Parts: sequence; structure tokens; C-alpha cells
Amino acid sequence: MDTIQPLFTASATASGGRNGHTEASDGSVSADLSVPKAMGGPGRPHTTTPEHFFAAGYAACFGGALDFVARDHKKNARQASVTCQVSIGPREGGGFGLAVKIQVQDKSFPQAELAALAREAHERICPYSHATRGNVHVELEVSGV
Repeated sequence: MDTIQPLFTASATASGGRNGHTEASDGSVSADLSVPKAMGGPGRPHTTTPEHFFAAGYAACFGGALDFVARDHKKNARQASVTCQVSIGPREGGGFGLAVKIQVQDKSFPQAELAALAREAHERICPYSHATRGNVHVELEVSGV
């Protein structure tokens, strides 16, 4: 396992589990949580799930990693759209697990070039990709021109 020298640390506290509330220590994020009906929960309106937070964080982080890699290659990928889908379900070995699908779209790049940049961002830069590697199935889908 690699060690890091922290540049920034985010902190959040949740109470009530998946049907509770979570809030960042600096107040930047505050959300009520509810287990979706698809998982047997109440699916209360105007609530979110840990998977939504994970998807949003991964998408933003991957977009930053893609832009970083593109700049290394003297390209501009700031207009790329990154969508993450995070699924949760029972694992074969028991308990629950996650699966992620990352969709990268930028019609200003040829398909092969965008795919190479996305692969490099996934393999070399994105900390979410580093954290999930070997633990979570991550599918990368790229759409250029």
C-alpha cells in the first residue's frame, strides 16, 4: 500500500446509518439519507445515498485527473463530461459490494486519443481509481469522435 503526504483532508460525520443524516465538518455538505426502495428501504423523497456521494466524488476527481493528463500531453480536456454510475449489491462472498461504470465524453477528441487519455488518468492519476483497484469492478466507457 502506498503512503501519502496529505495536502487536504475532508471530514464528515453520519448518524442514523443509511436512513440518517450526514454532514461535512466545514458545513459544505449536509444531506439526509434514505435506503432506496429498490433495496427494500423507504426511498424518502429529497434524500440521497452514499452511492450518490461516491459517484459524484469519483466523477469530479476523474475529470480532474483527465484534465491533468491531457495538460501533460499539451491538450485541453476541461470540456469533457464524466459520468459515474455506482451500483451496490450482494457479493458472492457475502455482504455487499460496489461496481462502477465511468463514462467519459468529449466530442473535441478523436476516440482513440480520448480513450488513451482516460486510461492514463485511470491507471496513473485518479486517487479514486487507485483506491478501488483490485477491490471494485470499474468499467471505463469513452466517447470521442
